[in-house]
Amino acid sequence: MREIPPFGLIWVYLSASPLLGLTLTLCAYVVAYWIYGRCKFSPLANPVAIAIALVSTVLLISGMPYSEYFAGAQFVHFLLGPATVALAIPLARQLPRLRSSFLPLLCGLLAGSATAIVSAVTLTVLLGGSYQLAVSIGPKSATTPIAMGVAEKLGGLPALTAVLVISTGIFGAIAARFLFNRMRIDSAEVRGFALGVTSHGIGTARAFQVSPEMGAFAGLGMGLNGVLTAFLAPWLIPVFAGLLAR
Repeated sequence: MREIPPFGLIWVYLSASPLLGLTLTLCAYVVAYWIYGRCKFSPLANPVAIAIALVSTVLLISGMPYSEYFAGAQFVHFLLGPATVALAIPLARQLPRLRSSFLPLLCGLLAGSATAIVSAVTLTVLLGGSYQLAVSIGPKSATTPIAMGVAEKLGGLPALTAVLVISTGIFGAIAARFLFNRMRIDSAEVRGFALGVTSHGIGTARAFQVSPEMGAFAGLGMGLNGVLTAFLAPWLIPVFAGLLAR
């Protein structure tokens, strides 16, 4: 019978190649999803949040630099693009319903995108935050690449924006069902679209776990809000941050 190599030898082999970051990411998500299933898929046991905590713990204990970890994890990062494009497939199946709901969705998109930006900037400034912090937190409801690009263009901190974007998505995925139930919103289209506008990819993933219909509208909300945020944020953030700072 073939002897199984000890864990130490496996770690030494993986640490010398980019496979370590990829392996760590996949293993962390598998464990996180197992915990999620054991918790009967409760939103409180969000697998993304758990996976982030697991990866962070391993990096802190092992002393591995983030750049070394990302050398392998970037392969998963690359798949975000194709995964986002693939959202068009379930969305195409909902085209008849999209056409009939065009005006309400447009109004919801404008209100949701503007409110997310203005409320974040307003709270930051009123609580004594700097302009740089307000710029960094303003586009938090857009998908990460767009939010980081907007923040960098306006003089914010892209790394901080990325953290805020992920935190917003996790909070939305956890709290959305409770808030929708409290407001007595039962429509899958409304729930999905609102979740996509406010909580981007993480919220969309949660919506797909509920139903394909809800996920399709969440994907639409995520995509449209990303585009609209790229146009609104450079205008709204400096204006509101300047007015409130006076």
